[in-house]
Amino acid sequence: MPTVRIAGVVRQSIVDGEGLRFTVFTQGCPHLCPGCHNPQTHDFESGYDCDTHRILEEIDRDPLLQGVTFSGGEPLCRAGELLELAREIRGRGLDIWCYTGYTLELLLERREADTALAALLALIDVLVDGPFLQDQRDLTLRFRGSGNQRVLDLPASLAAGQAVERGTAGHARTLYTGR
Repeated sequence: MPTVRIAGVVRQSIVDGEGLRFTVFTQGCPHLCPGCHNPQTHDFESGYDCDTHRILEEIDRDPLLQGVTFSGGEPLCRAGELLELAREIRGRGLDIWCYTGYTLELLLERREADTALAALLALIDVLVDGPFLQDQRDLTLRFRGSGNQRVLDLPASLAAGQAVERGTAGHARTLYTGR
């Protein structure tokens, strides 16, 4: 199994997506958002390399998990490192949420040139996209920190070629893009 550079994990989280989740915090982030709640994950050289087999062993120990969340740092900077882990997670019947400072629109452009990114995006169920903006910070938002961030149904978004917001009951609706 490959390794992934991480800052750490949370074995049971109820704030990083719906249901009981195992959260992997990747190390390294190019966004450096002012007010980020994980600034210790910004440095790409910090953290440690973790064998993904070890992560899977920890996931397998908890039969109550609904899914796994990739957070950071910027997990999509580590798409190649997370790809096999994501495949194994999906093979276990767990869903995958991913937090990214990139927008879906930018990711749609970048996936053509980055096969690992394209493959990883195809395995993610829910994408919370957009950088944290301190002036739009809103503690009443569920699963996101600022008003510009979106909770997207990623399979529906990829099929539509545009952002499809995930509803509170898992239902999707297409967002108006102004185009």
